[in-house]
Amino acid sequence: MRRSVIFVPVLGLLLAACTQTAAPSPPPVATSLSASGDSPSVSVPVVPPAPEPTGGGPCPYLTSDFVAQANGQRVSKVQTSADQPHPACFFYSLNARLQLTVRVYVGDAAVAKALVDQVAPVDTSNPATEPAGWRGGYQKTDTGALYAVSKDGAAVVVTTNQDQSVKARTVAKQAIAGLKL
Repeated sequence: MRRSVIFVPVLGLLLAACTQTAAPSPPPVATSLSASGDSPSVSVPVVPPAPEPTGGGPCPYLTSDFVAQANGQRVSKVQTSADQPHPACFFYSLNARLQLTVRVYVGDAAVAKALVDQVAPVDTSNPATEPAGWRGGYQKTDTGALYAVSKDGAAVVVTTNQDQSVKARTVAKQAIAGLKL
């Protein structure tokens, strides 16, 4: 009988502790008031559209030789976007197909993070933490792999037609060094 008496209060304490646990609160959402000032609206960073190749190379922050070695394919042609101050670079293989793209964004920190989250969502990608201080994700895609990271107001996204994300990571690290970001 003595065991039942001790067991019941202990069980009661455990149940009480379980029911008093608070659910984690959702992260804060940035809000702003509408022009009339009466209804809040959610502020969402606007990610710029994906860059398009518009001009010839070379890439101002990566050499074709480095990309060929890192990605494992010869580079036959390089094109750049019109984005400033850092254009996106498009590297093509010998069969004239796109093999690797490097997209650079410099500006608002919230937009840089949103760009990385758009291409490498936290729920589906692996965490990326290179170079030191940069954060983002990497994952396999239907056409290869990607590596995307941001730091402060900068983001670098590398897509490759190769299945190994380490190739995209190697190029991203070199692009960040070449851009002095």
